Amino acid sequence: MAAPHTSKALDGRGDEDRQSFASDGADSPDKMKDLENQRQPGVQSDSDTDDVGRQIEMEAGNSIKYRTCSWQKTAALLFSEYICLAIMSFPWSYSVLGLVPGLILTAVIAGIVLYTSLIIWKFCLRHPHVRDVCDIGQHLFWDSKIAWYLTAVMFLLNNTFIQGLHCLVGAEWLNTISSHGTCTIVFSLITAIVSFVCSLPRTFSTLSKIATFSALFTFISVMLAVIFTAIEDHPAGYTPAKGDPIVTAVPVAGTTFVSGVNAFLNISYTFIGQITLPSFIAEMKEPKDFWKSVTAVTVAEIIVFSLVGSIVYAYTGNQYMTAPAFGSISNEVYKKISFSFMVPTLIFLGVLYASVSARFLFFRLFEGTHHKGNHTVVGWAAWAGILAVLWIGAFIIAEVIPFFSDLLSIMSALFDSFFGFIFWGVAYLRMRREDYGPDFYKNRGFRGWIGMIVNVGLIFVGLFFLGPGTYVSSTFSAMLSIGHD
Repeated sequence: MAAPHTSKALDGRGDEDRQSFASDGADSPDKMKDLENQRQPGVQSDSDTDDVGRQIEMEAGNSIKYRTCSWQKTAALLFSEYICLAIMSFPWSYSVLGLVPGLILTAVIAGIVLYTSLIIWKFCLRHPHVRDVCDIGQHLFWDSKIAWYLTAVMFLLNNTFIQGLHCLVGAEWLNTISSHGTCTIVFSLITAIVSFVCSLPRTFSTLSKIATFSALFTFISVMLAVIFTAIEDHPAGYTPAKGDPIVTAVPVAGTTFVSGVNAFLNISYTFIGQITLPSFIAEMKEPKDFWKSVTAVTVAEIIVFSLVGSIVYAYTGNQYMTAPAFGSISNEVYKKISFSFMVPTLIFLGVLYASVSARFLFFRLFEGTHHKGNHTVVGWAAWAGILAVLWIGAFIIAEVIPFFSDLLSIMSALFDSFFGFIFWGVAYLRMRREDYGPDFYKNRGFRGWIGMIVNVGLIFVGLFFLGPGTYVSSTFSAMLSIGHD
């Protein structure tokens, strides 16, 4: 396992070492020992530091500076991404899986996502020119331009579908507080317009201020939901025939494979958000501090998700559970109050993904021009135009495609398999191969074998998401559609 404070940069000396190793092969064990002794964990190479420093110097004369995020601001962005409405689906997952397996899976998945996030961090330290996950995709798969384009398609589709989801969720909130005052399409359009305006800031440093506000209100929202659930006499839908809430430590008899795996995937999808991390790291003043941001957020996730999930489940039980759990609050006033504090996150999470997509397109259109780092009419018009296209696309996809929810579940399984697991297992293997040669797992002894087994395991987990995960997501969505019909 890699420690969060280590990085091994590919400086010039490292390149020469690898060339020497490749030519000498396994016939030079002494040279292999020398090579491993030269790798000093915990030390960032001068080349990495210089590259980041040069990038900051190049921006010094610009009116818009991108490498300005501290680790605290990056943590705020991560909090806003992970501490979101999906928290309120954890009680449902626990009702399906049982409280004990649910809590164990929460901690295990959090640990896996933290580990893969640290792999991303180390990869970005080695390659400070990396701007987003598309650059990483190309680098991982033999510098193939086809890999870059395929990653770019998945990247943009993933983000746009998340934007579309937030158009619908925003419309749902407006429907709730207005008692369905107008049609959902109008409310979705209003959400898209508000989100477009909030997306206009061009740096993550500026967005981090909104992110802090968003994360704070989300925390208040879920705490209110927990309190309201606990102080009510009965959850929504209570009848004497169904009885008091039933809480089980393990899955109830008759739990199907599809429902069990879907509950597992529900927990997993809440944690998986690595697709944005390279973009965040690319705008940090000190990328070496990213481990602080992601570790703080992971600890907070485990605490908040576990407490909210288990407490709400304890007071709601298997019979009255809804997803999200706001629907289990019987008092309409309580429900509206707690749900309303979630509004900043309903808006901002879509804004965050729109901003990540927009800078991916904008940077490539204006790389090397003064429009990228300065306040120009052309630059701002292009930035606003890209965002407008993204939000219009998200709105159309969410409203026009009749099976949007089903498609969203399927695409989540498809994309998260790569961006949550497969990419980062491959990244670890590539980095170790570059450092210690093709037989790194033998040359590094016990650590080498453990590292290889763990990361090959990550790849297989990703394949599970890609295969059975996609099947379960599509099957469960179809079952829900039939139930609604």
